[in-house]
Amino acid sequence: MTVEEAGRKGGEKTAKTHGKEFYQEIGHKGGEKTSETHGKEFYQEIGHKGGEVGGQKGGEATARTHGHEFYQEIGHKGGEVGGKKGGARVKELIEEGKEAEEKK
Repeated sequence: MTVEEAGRKGGEKTAKTHGKEFYQEIGHKGGEKTSETHGKEFYQEIGHKGGEVGGQKGGEATARTHGHEFYQEIGHKGGEVGGKKGGARVKELIEEGKEAEEKK
C-alpha cells in the first residue's frame, strides 16, 4: 500500500467516525494558530499571490459555469453578512488595498 493510499483510507475512516463539526473545529483551530503566528501581512501576501496565480482562471471558470444571477446573489449575501451593501464594501476594500500598496 502506498503512502497516498494509506492516507486516503485514514481520511475516509476519520470522515466516517467524525462529523462535519469535527472538521469545522480543527479548521477553526488551525486558522487561529496561523493568525497567531503570522500577521495581517501574511494573509495579504497569500491573497495577492493567489489572485495572481489562479484569480483570473478561477474567475473565468466561474463565469462559464454560473450565470449573471449567481453574481447578483453572492453580492447580495455579501452585503447582508458584511453589514454594508456591496458597493460600499467594495469601495472600502479598494481604499484599504491602495493604502497597503502605498505602505510598501
